[in-house]
Amino acid sequence: MKLESYWTDSAPAFAGADTPLPKRADVAIVGGGFTGLSAALACAKRGASVVVLEAGALAGEASGRNGGHVNNGLAVDYAALADKVGRDQARAWYHAYDAAVDSVARVVEEEGIACDFARNGKLKLAARPAHFEALARGFEQLKNEVDPDVELVDAAAVRDELASERYCGGILIKKSAQMHMGRFAVGLAEAAQRHGARIHTNTTVTRLERRRSEGVYAHRVHTSAGSFDAAQVLVASGATRHGGFGSFGWLRRRIVPVGSFIVVTAPLGAERAAALLPRRRTYTTTENIHNYFRLTPDNRLVFGGRARFAISSPQSDLKSGHILQAALVRTFPQLADVGIDYCWGGLVDMSRDRLPRAGERDGLFYSLGYSGHGTQMSVHMGGIMAEVMAGNAAANPWRDLPWPAIPGHFGPPWFLPAVGLYYRLKDTLV
Repeated sequence: MKLESYWTDSAPAFAGADTPLPKRADVAIVGGGFTGLSAALACAKRGASVVVLEAGALAGEASGRNGGHVNNGLAVDYAALADKVGRDQARAWYHAYDAAVDSVARVVEEEGIACDFARNGKLKLAARPAHFEALARGFEQLKNEVDPDVELVDAAAVRDELASERYCGGILIKKSAQMHMGRFAVGLAEAAQRHGARIHTNTTVTRLERRRSEGVYAHRVHTSAGSFDAAQVLVASGATRHGGFGSFGWLRRRIVPVGSFIVVTAPLGAERAAALLPRRRTYTTTENIHNYFRLTPDNRLVFGGRARFAISSPQSDLKSGHILQAALVRTFPQLADVGIDYCWGGLVDMSRDRLPRAGERDGLFYSLGYSGHGTQMSVHMGGIMAEVMAGNAAANPWRDLPWPAIPGHFGPPWFLPAVGLYYRLKDTLV
């Protein structure tokens, strides 16, 4: 069992910039995940000189360590959000996720990225009768206000979708997709480089220094490989723990890094995979400590979830892998004999209300806080932030969303174990 991401391990190698950092760039981007790479592509296409700075390997954090889903739909309940912020705003945010999936599809097609992109839909599975009743209560509003193609499916229909007796029904969202995250990352990076962007991996940003010259603000970007000047800086680092806290402290007080963990089985073979998940959708469950799963093109099962409220590390990943393997077998007892080839963890950049944040503060642009729904929104927001940096602030769907700091959160999330206990209790009682 490899303690590394299946997506990055099975992707082609990427060759980044092999030259020193420039003396100056129009745009410096902190983070070589989907947000940063998408922004680099869009900025380079408009003629800007772009430098991407990634502390580790390309897509080495959340972009390459997720479950492989490209799902539309909010990370929060639509009806509850509509009651809180109004139907017009909730509808606009829901449709932003539709647009995000479309953005991924468009980039894949325009840049010819071979990443097994497939729009097979997502089935959200009710783990208990009460969960299905809750899905059913919000179904009509969801269908009438934002997604006329959504379907409510009963337990019998679910058994036609997957070979498991655990679920009581669900909601089918047809616009959702999936892809090979590692191949997409390499394809996106190569596209950005073709258009002139320079991508420097293993280059940590240690400090940002704001400067003013002739009435115009710019930045001195200090990195582990040297320093350079940039007219604009975009922070696209997610929940990473790399880099200087002083420069990013305002952002980090508003983001909680939460571990999410994944195992991938040995190949099942075409016949066994077809019997398990014949429609090859993405699947998520309704528990607070939920699971998510899908098949790969080579017929492995990717099975993930929160498992433990802990930060990813080799030891933590291994513990979580054993928990996930047990959950996998509870869901699919017929796979008890199947080995696990990969096990890894990653950090979800969770905002307090599970909505993304993007904008500008004191001359520093940012987009993060995707809260577990980032593969599509990160690609979308990279392109959007390129527009924002070009002067179109109205393009940003999250521009007017307040973002208070999380009380008591100044660094490592000391409160995660208590949060985990709370959600486990909720799953037990509801």
